[in-house]
Amino acid sequence: MMNMQSMMKQAQKLQKQMQVSQEEIANTTFVGKSAQDLVTVEFSGDRTLKSLDIKPDVIDPEDPETLQDMVTDAVNDALSQIEKVTEQKLGKFTKGLPF
Repeated sequence: MMNMQSMMKQAQKLQKQMQVSQEEIANTTFVGKSAQDLVTVEFSGDRTLKSLDIKPDVIDPEDPETLQDMVTDAVNDALSQIEKVTEQKLGKFTKGLPF
């Protein structure tokens, strides 16, 4: 059985590794795209929108819904990438914990 001091050291080591992984994610740029790359967004790993690029071809004053849908698709694409990478990098720290 591990002693308390050994468990504390291991917990601190895991905490540092988790913090490094969180910083790596936060410093990563995620690019989300709509169909045909007409709308492109860039998010940092902490889910901050850094840029939004809309190709002029998709701007139609008679059809704002299409542009709205493309922006939504691009944003959701980037956010799902962030979620996937976060789960890959941080999921290993919470595996088996009771919450």
